[in-house]
Amino acid sequence: MQIRRLTYFDYRKLKRMVSYLCSDENDKLAKSIMEEPVGILNAILPLSMKFKSESFILVDDEEILGLITTIRTPGNPYKINITRLIFKENLYEVGKQLVEYVIQKFGGLGATSFMVTIDECHDELSNLFINGCGFRQCASETLWKIERPTPQKPDQNWRYAQNSDSFKIAELYNSEVINMFKPSLTRHAKEFQDSFFSGFNDFYKTRFIIEECKKILGYFSITTSDNLNYILDMTLNSGYDFDYEKIINIMLCEIARKKRAFYPLIKQKRYIKDSEKLENYLKSKGYNPIQTKQILVKDFYKPIKQESKNWNVFLLGEDQGIISSHNIKS
Repeated sequence: MQIRRLTYFDYRKLKRMVSYLCSDENDKLAKSIMEEPVGILNAILPLSMKFKSESFILVDDEEILGLITTIRTPGNPYKINITRLIFKENLYEVGKQLVEYVIQKFGGLGATSFMVTIDECHDELSNLFINGCGFRQCASETLWKIERPTPQKPDQNWRYAQNSDSFKIAELYNSEVINMFKPSLTRHAKEFQDSFFSGFNDFYKTRFIIEECKKILGYFSITTSDNLNYILDMTLNSGYDFDYEKIINIMLCEIARKKRAFYPLIKQKRYIKDSEKLENYLKSKGYNPIQTKQILVKDFYKPIKQESKNWNVFLLGEDQGIISSHNIKS
């Protein structure tokens, strides 16, 4: 068996492997493979400069048995997201090998955190990551569907977010994350900026803020990867009373200016302080929860040198991969 990077010439073999998937998924895979010439440039760049997703396949005797796709977190190259894992029925060992391969590969390049979101109904896949690959269940997110969006002219003051706002946005976001989730879900300011290669991303994102006296009280965004399904995400200062309907309407109007037909989905982050308040509002409006995803995380810890007694000392989030614990002697 061999694990290697996916290339354009694997198209027919991959098509056979995913033939049991719906046609929409086949089209997405075909599109990602056709973009492989850009992927070649991405592959040779250091981790800090990568701008597109990367796919790897496990091949046995010229047959593709599995595929995994990863992408670094925009603004934080040391956080790696696993966005796709496909393997033939019951070949869980193939899936495990692919996950371990990308952890070793990107861990060796300096990645310190790996994350994957899995539908809560996929117990076997969760078991593969948790019991097979050492991930832990961290938090969850739920998508709520707005069946018949009716955008109206907004009367809420807002503006588009700029890269110069990123520090204050990160400060707001991190303050609203519930304490028990902060070690893994805290975000850096650069994660709220548009990167230099943003035009090559696999998705399109628009960011907005609400501010008062130069203090950012709310941050919200629209994200789409197919120009049809749009995810609406809000992070608001829990010390203020916001009208969710007005904020959602701003985003609906922004989408409606460019698209006549679209499917808006509101993201409820269950690790944010006002999550329950937002859920009550969504229920009162009759919106339907269509999917809940579990966030699984694997973090690396690295021992730091310290002249003291024989202690095991660990530092979270260093950028040089995995180093095992050992006694540090004075």
